[in-house]
Amino acid sequence: MPTEVILPKVDMDMATGQISRWFAEEGARVKKGDVLFEIETDKAAMEIDAPASGVLRDVTGKEGVDIPVGAPVAWIYADGEAYAAKQDAAPISPLVGEMSAKPAEGGAVPPTSHSVTPPSALPGISPTRGEIGQSPSGIRATPLARRLAREAGLALASIIGTGPHGRVVKADIDAAVAKGGAKEAPAVAPEAPAAAAASAPAVKAMSDDQVLKLFEPGSYELVPHDNMRKTIARRLVEAKSTIPHFYLTLDCELDALLALRTQINAAAPMKKTDKGEAPAYKLSVNDMVIKAMAMALMAVPDANASWTESAMVKHKHADVGVAVSIPGGLITPIIRHADEKTLSTISNEMKDLASRARSRKLKPEEYQGGTTAVSNLGMFGIKDFAAVINPPHATILAVGAGEERAVVKNGEIKIATVMSVTLSTDHRAVDGALGAELLVAFKRLIENPMGMLV
Repeated sequence: MPTEVILPKVDMDMATGQISRWFAEEGARVKKGDVLFEIETDKAAMEIDAPASGVLRDVTGKEGVDIPVGAPVAWIYADGEAYAAKQDAAPISPLVGEMSAKPAEGGAVPPTSHSVTPPSALPGISPTRGEIGQSPSGIRATPLARRLAREAGLALASIIGTGPHGRVVKADIDAAVAKGGAKEAPAVAPEAPAAAAASAPAVKAMSDDQVLKLFEPGSYELVPHDNMRKTIARRLVEAKSTIPHFYLTLDCELDALLALRTQINAAAPMKKTDKGEAPAYKLSVNDMVIKAMAMALMAVPDANASWTESAMVKHKHADVGVAVSIPGGLITPIIRHADEKTLSTISNEMKDLASRARSRKLKPEEYQGGTTAVSNLGMFGIKDFAAVINPPHATILAVGAGEERAVVKNGEIKIATVMSVTLSTDHRAVDGALGAELLVAFKRLIENPMGMLV
């Protein structure tokens, strides 16, 4: 029996993925462990190995097409295993990434050379979590159809599916919208209008058509959202809608830190590289900010937490995510156990993570999780700003530019290099006084940087 090759789940939020590149062609002989194809998620590119040795057949997963997690993308036939060459496997639809075959005349579904494993039987796949399958109500629909019906306010139960086994697909939703299909029943009982009004959004988002009507035709171009942009938008909306943010701002003097940074960099030993000799490390202000934030969390452990509905998660280490801008969005690679690492280690690790982040080569464990985050826009001259918390974090530190300012010391006006930082805090996990204590601990380390060396 041939070995099924499926699209694996490489990100905890991943419902679909794209194959950006196949390393083996139809009919090629592959060995177990060989790199078979590369998956492009919204954050990274992952190489997937062949699960068995044999001949690659029936490659249905096309490059650049959204494919549901768990969907078969090819099969591997063992040496000598019979292959029905005339029964071609149905390709995954390039429109919506559904695992469906085009109905033949009379409504019958043409046979394929393989049976598709039900998503419920695949590891980590649940039909009720957005993958293809049947909902608890018994309605079969693709993920795209469910989303479109939800956005249009349509009741899925009122729509007749034309897909395999009566599954509702995108075309069915489009047809229902055009005909003005039955709307979903309100979630709140009619006798509770006050509660319904309270739960409804104050302002309804404008539709695409409403937005485009505001601009003269031909005065713009449409750039479709990629998976990364969609994910960033969804998470930002969720974060700002569900997390009660509050903000604390402090000014930190940097002169002592800048002087120490110069001394440390000057003392860096030389190492051999492909381009000759180079310093073993070169600290940036951001490297020292990461270390200071990690040590501040250890000094104020109650702030090193994550909120869940059932319990407060108290972390034993400070894992600091660092926002890195990449084409089309941003990603937050994580310095694990930053409280225990030296400044030189943090610096070199951050350079490596940032480089691989920009080429989308990070592994999921390198950007998922973390206990806090740092977002630095100082290099653009931004004085101060407020960042949006990235769950499961309870805090994020927004770092502005270091600039010379007039400060008053002992009744005299002096010139000092000052950096403004703003701590965004999840009020459910960190109260005002606790957040202030954390920010004061951070300021103390920045202004007395020798404390980061002991």
